[in-house]
Amino acid sequence: MSKIVWNLSAKEAISLQKDLSKKVKIQPLKKKINLIGGCDVSMNLFAKDGFAGFVTLSYPKCNKLDESVVKDKINFPYIPGLLSFREIPMLLKAWQKLKTKPDLIVVDGVGIAHPRRIGIATHLGLVLGVPTIGCAKSVLTGVYKEPGNNKGDFSYMYDKFTKEVLGVALRSKKGVKPIFISPGHLISLEESIEIIKTCLKKHRLPEPTRLAHKSVNEYRARSNYKTSI
Repeated sequence: MSKIVWNLSAKEAISLQKDLSKKVKIQPLKKKINLIGGCDVSMNLFAKDGFAGFVTLSYPKCNKLDESVVKDKINFPYIPGLLSFREIPMLLKAWQKLKTKPDLIVVDGVGIAHPRRIGIATHLGLVLGVPTIGCAKSVLTGVYKEPGNNKGDFSYMYDKFTKEVLGVALRSKKGVKPIFISPGHLISLEESIEIIKTCLKKHRLPEPTRLAHKSVNEYRARSNYKTSI
């Protein structure tokens, strides 16, 4: 695990993102995926603490094998584009508690579909040295045409100015809003699309992030906190 300083100013964080973006590798997977992970964070916008968790599932069946959830202090303010500095420190503590480590992690957030090409999925992949995929419910940056209405239909998402392909808008279920897939680190876009498709069962979200979200919010509810989406 790479050691990264988290207590930075916004300006320092942006500078670090620019440096880290040079280390990102969007490339084919080097080994077969047998275990797939999902992670999620739950907190109120201006809360002083939050909850973070991981699940490990079998792949491709997506049966849950392990989970870990932690409650921790939040030490970085909410600033769009700097989500990783707010959430990853908590995720690292949950990762340390996770006994069965996955071969790949699906992150609730963006990968390279980020203004500086280093969303939370990419940043987490760099820190852990594990392949990651960003699976977001909304667009941070990029333009796209609405994909077809059938499950599995997708359209490419581009940088508005450079026309660089950042990811895809994927229809995960007929008649629902698309989800937004972008590679994080150590995986190609094509593999990211196929893995997410494989993890889509009955719901809009793929099983790794859906079950991570469920696990974290169940833990949060037991702690008498109001659950947020």
